[in-house]
Amino acid sequence: MSNHNHSERYSKSIVIMHWVMLLLMASVYAFIELKVLFVKGTPPRELMKAIHFTLGLTVFLFVLVRIYFRLSSTTPAIQPALSPLAQYASKTMHLVLYGLMIAMPIAGWLTLSAAGKTVPFYGLELPPLIAKNKELADIIKELHETAGKAGYFLIAGHALVGLYHHYIRRDNVLTRMLLSKSN
Repeated sequence: MSNHNHSERYSKSIVIMHWVMLLLMASVYAFIELKVLFVKGTPPRELMKAIHFTLGLTVFLFVLVRIYFRLSSTTPAIQPALSPLAQYASKTMHLVLYGLMIAMPIAGWLTLSAAGKTVPFYGLELPPLIAKNKELADIIKELHETAGKAGYFLIAGHALVGLYHHYIRRDNVLTRMLLSKSN
């Protein structure tokens, strides 16, 4: 898959990674939210949590690959150009989203480690990152859940701003991240 951006669009690899990340993150959120449909301690609830953990760590791996692709290619220009304030807001939002995609899986892994629980990853058990510490597990879990709630707003904001650019500002922000015959 080519990683070279065309002048007006991101490369096919970056576009695919973007939309795969969306599906992964939506799945991570869905599995943790849907766990409440099952009684605590039951196999279906534990399965929902295990899938949440596994997909969360998958997000972490994908974001590392995605960062590599972003750093090894140029960003297509936004036409018409954004104001300096809008450019700053865009860069800040992207940094916060990348921070979320990196910090959340690590916080989840740390939470499970500190709680003395196994860390499932596609049938494997990952080693704990830290020693068992119930108090620390509770603190990290609270931070993880709070950041997760903030993630809803960040992701929704990202999507809404993309739609604003497409339908109101009528620039190429959204179309840069869509597949076309040329990429």
